Amino acid sequence: MYDQFYGLQGRPFQLTPDPHFYFESATHRKALSYLGYGLAQGEGFIVITGDIGAGKTTLVGHLMNTIDPQRLTAVKIVSTQVEGDDMLRLAAQSFGLAVDGLPKAQILRQIEGFLHAQARLGRRSLLIVDEAQNLPISAVEELRMLSNFQLGGQSLLQIFLLGQPEFRDLLKSPQLEQLRQRVIATHHLEPMMANEVEPYIVHRLSLVGWTGNPHFTAEAFAAIYAATDGVPRRVNALVSRLLLLGAIEQLGEIDGDAVQAVMADMGIDEAEPEAVAPSALDTVADPVAPVADIVDGESEGPDADPAPETEAEHTEAVDVAPAREALPSALLDEIAALRAEISSLRAVQAHISMTPSVDPEALKDCFTLIEERLSGLESRAQEQDTALRRVLTLLIDWVEREERMAPLQQDAAA
Repeated sequence: MYDQFYGLQGRPFQLTPDPHFYFESATHRKALSYLGYGLAQGEGFIVITGDIGAGKTTLVGHLMNTIDPQRLTAVKIVSTQVEGDDMLRLAAQSFGLAVDGLPKAQILRQIEGFLHAQARLGRRSLLIVDEAQNLPISAVEELRMLSNFQLGGQSLLQIFLLGQPEFRDLLKSPQLEQLRQRVIATHHLEPMMANEVEPYIVHRLSLVGWTGNPHFTAEAFAAIYAATDGVPRRVNALVSRLLLLGAIEQLGEIDGDAVQAVMADMGIDEAEPEAVAPSALDTVADPVAPVADIVDGESEGPDADPAPETEAEHTEAVDVAPAREALPSALLDEIAALRAEISSLRAVQAHISMTPSVDPEALKDCFTLIEERLSGLESRAQEQDTALRRVLTLLIDWVEREERMAPLQQDAAA
């Protein structure tokens, strides 16, 4: 109804995920960088988590649209409340294999044969498992076993796991230690920031021929963010109802009052955006969120051996080393996290050719920003080290003075 009233060529805020309407927020751009990095590796698991409606399915659909199907065979499983053997059967059927009534051993042989045939044709194989938070441990273990298939030392199957936040807790299970070692990249999709809601709405409207009718006021965008917390699906639901109200009331402008009216109709409590601690990354003109959470069980990641240091880097580490034992753990954790982010950025930068949607200049700017932040933290470490040394010197002087005065005081007392 509203699409006809406003002359739109479609409904831009439908709740069904549609890669055509993909919007690259800061957190989605970061996730794309990880997905591109993971695809470049050609092995292991890539984990993407996010709250309900965060855009996980749309993100992966957009990525698939950018990949040459002649080079990658990608299939997707959505129904995941199944045990291990059924997960194996679903995977086989997703690849087009007829496995009804076959025992597990024959299903495995068919899957392996299919993967070998794809490799001989020059294609890599990718299995995408959505709603992974519903997977029992037995099903996750079957997926891990599928990732064991190799040809000439190269993995034949790569797996994306998409799930809600509780999937991260499932991955921490002791039974999944072997799988955790094969996770090469992971990212948690955050809601959009307040300044991304307006571009998101305008982007979707523009794709269906919107020419400014209706006009959204600044108060409307602020109210939409406050009501939805920047979660894409919530924004879609609210704006869809706003456009319906606009069509019924024949509105040419959507303002804050219209948003409040729809919120009341939908039973959404009026809310103010929560105060968020300022971050230097939020002020980047073309933001790329800091790269984090890359885990590689063999060669890369925060727990791996660091890259060889340059002479300047080695000198800096020596200068601040005395402070590390006495510094607050929070500061040390922040420094370690930033070093891990820089290492991860270098990994993404090395595989930038596999992710054409990533802006190399924006990635470079983010790299520089993190290094500047790290430099500032290291300076704070040096300052705290100097202050601690002064206090220690005063304490030593005081103890030595007390020791010298003790015999004199004893003589005076005698």
